[in-house]
Amino acid sequence: MYLNGLDVPGSDQEAVKLYRLAAEQGFVEAQYNLGVMYANGRGVPKSDQEAVKWFRLAAEQGDAQAQSNLGHMYLEGRGVPESGQEAVKWFSLAAGQGDALAQYSLGVIYEGGWGVVQDDQEAVKWYRLAAEQGFAEAQSSLGAMYANGRGVPESDQEAVKWYRLAAEQGDARAQSNLGVMYANGRGVPESDQEAVKWYRLAAEQGDARAQSNLGHLYADGRGVPESGQEAVKWFRLAAEQGYSEGQFNLGIMYLNGWGVPESDQEAVKWFRLAGEQGYSDGQFNLGIMYMNGRGVPENYQEAVKWFRLAAEQGDAQAQSNLGHMYLKGQGVPESRQEAVKWFRLAAGQGYALAQYSLGVIYEGGWGVVQDDQEAVKWYRLAAEQGDAQAQSNLGRMYANGLGVPESDQEAVKWYRLAAEQGYAEGQSHLGYMYLNGRGVPESDQEAVKWFRLAAGQGYALAQYSLGIVYEGGWGVVQDDQEAVKWYCLAAEQGYALAQYKLGHMYARGEGVPKNYVEAYAWSSLSASQGNVDATELKDSLLSAMTSAQVAEAKKRSYEIFGRIESGNLQQ
Repeated sequence: MYLNGLDVPGSDQEAVKLYRLAAEQGFVEAQYNLGVMYANGRGVPKSDQEAVKWFRLAAEQGDAQAQSNLGHMYLEGRGVPESGQEAVKWFSLAAGQGDALAQYSLGVIYEGGWGVVQDDQEAVKWYRLAAEQGFAEAQSSLGAMYANGRGVPESDQEAVKWYRLAAEQGDARAQSNLGVMYANGRGVPESDQEAVKWYRLAAEQGDARAQSNLGHLYADGRGVPESGQEAVKWFRLAAEQGYSEGQFNLGIMYLNGWGVPESDQEAVKWFRLAGEQGYSDGQFNLGIMYMNGRGVPENYQEAVKWFRLAAEQGDAQAQSNLGHMYLKGQGVPESRQEAVKWFRLAAGQGYALAQYSLGVIYEGGWGVVQDDQEAVKWYRLAAEQGDAQAQSNLGRMYANGLGVPESDQEAVKWYRLAAEQGYAEGQSHLGYMYLNGRGVPESDQEAVKWFRLAAGQGYALAQYSLGIVYEGGWGVVQDDQEAVKWYCLAAEQGYALAQYKLGHMYARGEGVPKNYVEAYAWSSLSASQGNVDATELKDSLLSAMTSAQVAEAKKRSYEIFGRIESGNLQQ
């Protein structure tokens, strides 16, 4: 009565006094209650040793609650040396008397293998006994065992059943898990509204996972009106509890300026907190921030550090990025062998960019024995996932019979898939197939269509090709000025054939006023890249030029070269 303040003024000290009198006479309930008072520091200075003393006296008389509490003291090393074996001993005695807390505790111990051989089936047995008595935490744990098929056959329906029983008692973990089941349609019809309901109940109790998941639903507008502000609110609550996924998600919101002012510095802060807890997505994103100098100074060594941490956890994107860092020697010594190692790990997980990269490496023989068939294998795996670069390269392998039997039809098929995704190289190659009637009926109009799409993206080969069709009047009205325009755009990117053609147009005065200085400058640039026709053109111009014009042309050539190199560096 003194403990609960019933009928008399509440006084822990008076309660302790009366419990002690009874306990010293061997009264078991008083011994148990006195142990509770010492364990919680109520009416007496907190003392785990005294708590253990009184729990033990009651436990040795067969009191199940005291046995269970004594088990917890051993499990946590409070007032006694930590001992899983002793904990199991006392929990077993209490559980055998039907004590639900002890049964649940044994389930936890067997699931974790603490002081016993890990045994999911034994864990399920004890969880079930406690759950059938209505013990909410056991119901929640039993649900998780069914959800994951641990110790029992996997059953989403059984999982939902036990989660619901615990959730309806207010168990936050079960409410959160029930939300997951509704969000994913596992064991119940998918329902974002139901997911929101259960996440919110758990989130309002402070469950960090539920807070983060509720934030996702607000961010995606699932089951609730889309709201960046609400998403940030819930992500922040989870993040401030140290929940790594919440920290990562809050970083994403700052990165994109969604629901908060955009801030790379804040994004880095939250990515770092998540990454330092081992959250691989946080580590990967932090690597990206260092690689691109966003929110932190650009630092390839730091980028490599974080990519590696994520990669070693099996993050395919991080493995692929780490491969690229080794391939380019960024933050690490250049090593094609290391690059191949990391690309292969990512590619083995089905990551298309890494599969494409392996295709490039095998085609070029970089760090591996050159092997077109192996290149085709990796290009195909990436291409079948919709990777446009791989589709275009696979088309090229078919067009040239590299690693596969030559097939214009297959080449067109893969070029078209890449082209329809807007990939300039695929568009340009598809235009070439139409221009030459390879794998498709010859059509200058179709060729021009695809060249124009690629050229509009700045793809030099397509710009050069448009110059060719305008110069020749293929599929378009013949127009030398338009041809010069496209040759010039490609030539300014350093494309040797376009430089030669532009020099040729200046030499003849086609589409531009005749100008031997410009003709010599452009043909010289093309010749320096090994173009034989350009060399012949340059040499032929010398007889028509004065020494002053030649000097001016050479100066002009250096100016153009410097501009092209500067542009390439900027890209």
